[in-house]
Amino acid sequence: MENEKARRNKIVKHAIMIMILTIMFVAFIFPFIMVIINVFKVKADITGNPLALIGKHGFTLENFPKAVEKMKFFNSFANSFIVTVCSTIGTIALSSMTAYLIVRNNWKANKILFVLMIASMVIPFQVLMIPLVSLYGGIFGILNHRITLIFMHIGFSLSMATFMFHGSIHTNVPCSLEEAATIDGCNKWQIFSKIVFPILKPTIATVAIIDAMAFWNDYLLPSLVLGRKDLYTIPIATKVFYGTYSTDTGLIMAALLLAMLPILLLYLFLQRYIVEGITAGAVK
Repeated sequence: MENEKARRNKIVKHAIMIMILTIMFVAFIFPFIMVIINVFKVKADITGNPLALIGKHGFTLENFPKAVEKMKFFNSFANSFIVTVCSTIGTIALSSMTAYLIVRNNWKANKILFVLMIASMVIPFQVLMIPLVSLYGGIFGILNHRITLIFMHIGFSLSMATFMFHGSIHTNVPCSLEEAATIDGCNKWQIFSKIVFPILKPTIATVAIIDAMAFWNDYLLPSLVLGRKDLYTIPIATKVFYGTYSTDTGLIMAALLLAMLPILLLYLFLQRYIVEGITAGAVK
């Protein structure tokens, strides 16, 4: 009798969990579905009935060429691609080497550095953005350059990436492998590049997708650093569709879909590594 009751309670809990997860999934996916539905409608149909699968004026593709032309999509895409790729590669390279140095060298300075990096993760960007703009723009005058934005992205993402690589190296890379490589004549750089770094593939993929999504979708920092229109990234370029008195929703939907596709493809390509990379270092 008790076993039957326990089984029923387990079934009820499982059903409740499924319902909650389903509601959360619908809540998260609903904006994306709305974009897909409305991107093939004219403005009047979107305004009149945004939930309709097909508008009164039928299916249309005219939003895409108009959006590409108005937001200068290919120029904005190139800017976003350069910033995202360079920032992601720089973050992975620096954070993995920093984590390796901290894990394999029991120096007091390393411990202090790691604690400071972890502590810096709780500082919100909004606290630093005004001093940063004043310093780099007013004193050094190096705003309106992609390289400035790339270095800022790397700086703000370095702590989290180092933390993830630290756990992965500490757990998944045995010292015996490095000792064997040393006996075979490898130096420190060869050990890291040929043995340690390839083992970190799941964590590399996780850091790559998390940071690439953050860099690609970032609006606030690029809007502070990049003032020239020819340097606009895709999130900043979409603001041309928002007018003072009117907004062309169809063009916005097309621009949003074009902006989502590259990072969505990257996620689908690397998704099998993400869970493994996040859990790396969770168990000693």
